[in-house]
Amino acid sequence: MLHCTQCLCLVSPFTLTPCQGPHCLIPIHLCLTFSLLARSVNNFLITGPKAYLTYTTSVALGAQSGIEECKFQFAWERWNCPENALQLSTHNRLRSATRETSFIHAISSAGVMYTITKNCSMGDFENCGCDGSKNGKTGGHGWIWGGCSDNVEFGERISKLFVDSLEKGKDARALMNLHNNRAGRLAVRATMKRTCKCHGISGSCSIQTCWLQLADFREMGDYLKAKYDQALKIEMDKRQLRAGNSAEGHWVPAEAFLPSAEAELIFLEESPDYCTCNSSLGIYGTEGRECLQNSHNTSRWERRSCGRLCTECGLQVEERKTEVISSCNCKFQWCCKVKCDQCRHVVSKYYCTRSSGSAQSLSEGSA
Repeated sequence: MLHCTQCLCLVSPFTLTPCQGPHCLIPIHLCLTFSLLARSVNNFLITGPKAYLTYTTSVALGAQSGIEECKFQFAWERWNCPENALQLSTHNRLRSATRETSFIHAISSAGVMYTITKNCSMGDFENCGCDGSKNGKTGGHGWIWGGCSDNVEFGERISKLFVDSLEKGKDARALMNLHNNRAGRLAVRATMKRTCKCHGISGSCSIQTCWLQLADFREMGDYLKAKYDQALKIEMDKRQLRAGNSAEGHWVPAEAFLPSAEAELIFLEESPDYCTCNSSLGIYGTEGRECLQNSHNTSRWERRSCGRLCTECGLQVEERKTEVISSCNCKFQWCCKVKCDQCRHVVSKYYCTRSSGSAQSLSEGSA
């Protein structure tokens, strides 16, 4: 079993192992997730087709890109995709079944499918390339399929093989996770874009050749964040949910897998209060978090982060001024370099803090 030391390295085409130095593949903060992933991959040496094992690096990097996108999407939320939430299996561990868990599974599964598909189209794998299954067929008025469409069929198959294999249970939580894994893969398909090239005399564009390409991964993150905001709660009897905690359970919530909801994120439990620190639930709270206030080039949602993270959680917003040094007055000099001055200026940053009165009350309460 892997132990979380500093990072994970790919020491062979089939094995991830703890290490340090320039060969580091997976940062330590993702070790929990990828130790399970590596164990799953290593298990394929015995139980699975060896041809699949060449995709280990792409699978790991794809899941990592999913987690990084999760951190970006929730950077100014009370729950900000903390490292202790990055475990993709319910096996031998009681996991929450909140909408946050649903997003982690969807974005991780999408990240793996996205990376595998990209690598496939770029010719990084010997047995995989562009999807030419539609080439030559009429797609619509004035255009036909051609070019190099991204091979999402292949990416989906490998993502399902690796990510879904982490789910060993057959209980309500495990089945919810598998549903959300699939929703993540469907998001990759849903965000694909048609790209076309014109053909004809003197650029008349009398006919076009078109192919399907993956969207930018940020668009996929935005798409799944919208799905998170509209996630569906599956109502179940609490006794059935408790009975489904065991990975050996066999209760199947059939109503959770309605065909009409296959692309939607689903969850079973309401989210806890992320304002207050709760070590038993692995919640850090929002005290000490940075927020944005009066910032330029930010969305309205980001500008409201101080209210969401601080004020609404019973904390106050504290302004801290910091002196920073940056390049300025840059000029081009012949030939050929750019010379800049170093300018100092003061910037304001804002943090959620507890008022001195609240801190004193808390201290007295603890005493």
